[in-house]
Amino acid sequence: MWAGLLGGPSLIDKFNISLGQKLRAARRQRAWSLGVVESNTNGEFKASVVGAYERGERAISVQRFVRLAEIYGIAASDLLPVVPSDGALVIDLDALGAAHSGDLVERYLAAIQLLRKDPSHSEIRRGDQAILGALSQTVKTVATSEGTH
Repeated sequence: MWAGLLGGPSLIDKFNISLGQKLRAARRQRAWSLGVVESNTNGEFKASVVGAYERGERAISVQRFVRLAEIYGIAASDLLPVVPSDGALVIDLDALGAAHSGDLVERYLAAIQLLRKDPSHSEIRRGDQAILGALSQTVKTVATSEGTH
């Protein structure tokens, strides 16, 4: 897991844990065990790997996340964690440009365009900000008195 600056969990850790909780809830909604997921996917998703995703111990790629959502019969966007409402998220574009995560960010943007079925539209939504920042580790939480925008 990634270490936060002050020794606590990093934004990536928090994201993976929150996403894992959503994945576990989706699996349990279908009343499937981890073994059933493995057998229903003919081994495409091993029980141990899905369990690691659910515990937030292992990051899931966008492609595998979308595939798992399809298997569960849920829109991938419905499984994404909600951005906390205690502050505004700001992406440090200078840090993003300097980061070596450009390929990952580009793949994420391509995936959300595919999910939204509109490759010509390049809208970045509020929820996307948190994910992009987590991918590039450039998000700063800024407290506001107005809450989220």
